[in-house]
Amino acid sequence: MRSVEEQLAIITDAAVTPEPVRIAIAEALGLTSAEEVQATEPLPAFPLAAVDGYAVRAVDVGGERGLGHRRDVDPDDEAADSEDVPSPVDVEATERSLPVVGEVPAGSRQPLRLQPKQAVRVHTGAPLPTLADAVLPLEWTDRGRKRVTALRPVRSGDFVRRTGDDIQPGDVAVTAGSVLGPAQVGLLAAVGRSKVLAYPRPRVTVMSFGHELVDIDKTPGLGEVYDVNSHALAAAAAEAGADVTRVGIAVGEPRRLRELVETHIQRSELLVISGAVGGSGAGPIRDVLDQLGEIDTTRVAMHPGSVQGFGLLGEQRIPVLLLPANPLSALVAFEIFARPLIRASLGKHSTERRVVRARSIGHVASTAGRRGYIRARLMRDAETQDYLVEGLGGATGAPAHLLAGLAEANAMIRVPEEVTEIRPGDIVDVIFLAQRS
Repeated sequence: MRSVEEQLAIITDAAVTPEPVRIAIAEALGLTSAEEVQATEPLPAFPLAAVDGYAVRAVDVGGERGLGHRRDVDPDDEAADSEDVPSPVDVEATERSLPVVGEVPAGSRQPLRLQPKQAVRVHTGAPLPTLADAVLPLEWTDRGRKRVTALRPVRSGDFVRRTGDDIQPGDVAVTAGSVLGPAQVGLLAAVGRSKVLAYPRPRVTVMSFGHELVDIDKTPGLGEVYDVNSHALAAAAAEAGADVTRVGIAVGEPRRLRELVETHIQRSELLVISGAVGGSGAGPIRDVLDQLGEIDTTRVAMHPGSVQGFGLLGEQRIPVLLLPANPLSALVAFEIFARPLIRASLGKHSTERRVVRARSIGHVASTAGRRGYIRARLMRDAETQDYLVEGLGGATGAPAHLLAGLAEANAMIRVPEEVTEIRPGDIVDVIFLAQRS
């Protein structure tokens, strides 16, 4: 019997990483960048107003008695009345007003030149007129249209985003190997990149085999069951980040089965077939697979999902994973072995789920000599914030094969091979699955 670590090493070593391709940034979310992207232009490319207000020369509005560089101050914030923001200027400064000689909206392409002792009304994001070195926030004025009176001073640079404040030419916007999240996509757009070289999603094909299976749009007869696995495993592959093709039920005589498998081998980086291991019923699909490459069927020291098969098929030696027919066993085996393979194919540095330590609040039974993966509900103690876990399967008297329990779970308890029972209060390793609302 093979250990989980041995089986996982065999499978992940066979990961096929697709060649990087140039992908539109709108489609790149979650992918891994295959290149370093440097900025070629400063951002912003010109000085612009950080707030609505008036572009001025600081010296014309009492700047010699004004603030330090306060470009990040929110003029609406209560901090505007704190000690580091000066009180309204004296009578002489308050009475000093400037003529408003124009208005510049955001996106304006009409250059303006500011003369001494003038002001220009500007909107947030508007280019600053020539000679202006500060923006007097609208809230710090009497909001005049023809003339404006400054109620507070500003200093040079206040409320201005200067050229290159965000990014300078040569700055790295995205590093090679980084995951392209919303911020990275935004940075690519900010430096003018519509496409990025990235590792595409691995193509995963999912099919089910079994003479007892029927499509979900049909009514099962005596001895027939719905094809659950192709739907569940396709969803699991998509959640892991793959580009998924769900074939459904693989049926037909041997020549038809071979054509079906060969077609999808050529279009995939991973082929997943459930119901192709265990029992004489799997003989037809196994005969076809053996003609296309080497498939190793083995028992792995785990439960559920012990009986599995893995091999490399076709001229391109594409990984093929054979999973049990039982839906729960198939999903657990997929989580432990196929998901890391998909994540590795995506170029991810971390291929496995987060594992936390939690205190059990119930009894859980496990099989001696096999690593248990028990579906569970992970919680936090409201007072201590410690993790608590409740087993939903494998508990004494609870069926361990039911799919409904996994649907309720947000975690799996990982039980070591030498442990046969977890008692209330025991500290256990818990694999944190996707958060459920």
